[in-house]
Amino acid sequence: MEDVLAYQGKNVVVTGAASGMGQATARILVDLGARVSGLDVKAIDAPVASEIRVDLRDPDSIDAAIAAIEGSVDHVFSCAGLPGPPFSELDTMLVNFVGARHLIEGLLPRMAEADASIGCISSAGAAGWQEHIPAIKDLLANETFAQAKAWLEANEDIWSWSGYLWSKYAIDGWVSSFGADLIRRGIRLNCINPGPTDTPMMPAFHELAGKEMIDSAIGPIGRYSTPEEQAWPLVLLNSPRMSYVAAEILWTDGGFMGSLTMGKHGGFGEGQLD
Repeated sequence: MEDVLAYQGKNVVVTGAASGMGQATARILVDLGARVSGLDVKAIDAPVASEIRVDLRDPDSIDAAIAAIEGSVDHVFSCAGLPGPPFSELDTMLVNFVGARHLIEGLLPRMAEADASIGCISSAGAAGWQEHIPAIKDLLANETFAQAKAWLEANEDIWSWSGYLWSKYAIDGWVSSFGADLIRRGIRLNCINPGPTDTPMMPAFHELAGKEMIDSAIGPIGRYSTPEEQAWPLVLLNSPRMSYVAAEILWTDGGFMGSLTMGKHGGFGEGQLD
């Protein structure tokens, strides 16, 4: 079967296309024949059809980027993100969740209500997000960018201990909730929860949490993933071949969550890593 993932000729949007998983996703989609609009705050070297600068901390910048995307949109890949420090906790929440949500929801009127899809990148760091559902629901009830930012500023005691982790809790909660609403319109919304991945953000994670802490989240596969190993599951998840999958969180973590749940997670240091 040719074009098995059915991206040939499709109009797709990839945020965070300048580096890491977003760059890998954009390159794969170009190879699969999609017309890729790449969005990032930095220059993009992937061979996208159009390159659009956007600052996800700024709703005006997001709205301008939406206006610059030509035609209808078949699939959205929300890959942009900040690691936390050296960026502020608020900026991390705005880029990773609030701005990402604003862009996705702004594109919805351009998406056909059949066979369209949205895929987001969350994190295996979101493990246990369900424990925060009451606060997540409070945040999600603030539907506009300005309202959500105001909620964050008024409730720093809830989330500011880690804007990165809390942004991933919010993504998982939003995908589970809004994804259930969108599928009634024929639009699928899902996300992946990657384990530690060798991207340009990894040094910041090592600096903030320590390499030993990050390595403790490695699954029994025994190594970090590559950006391409995360991009491919996202591309598959967003493809029509996953047409019955909606409002789901796919753990792309090398077995971390399964082994942790069943008490088999031995952690880093079992001779599988240098």
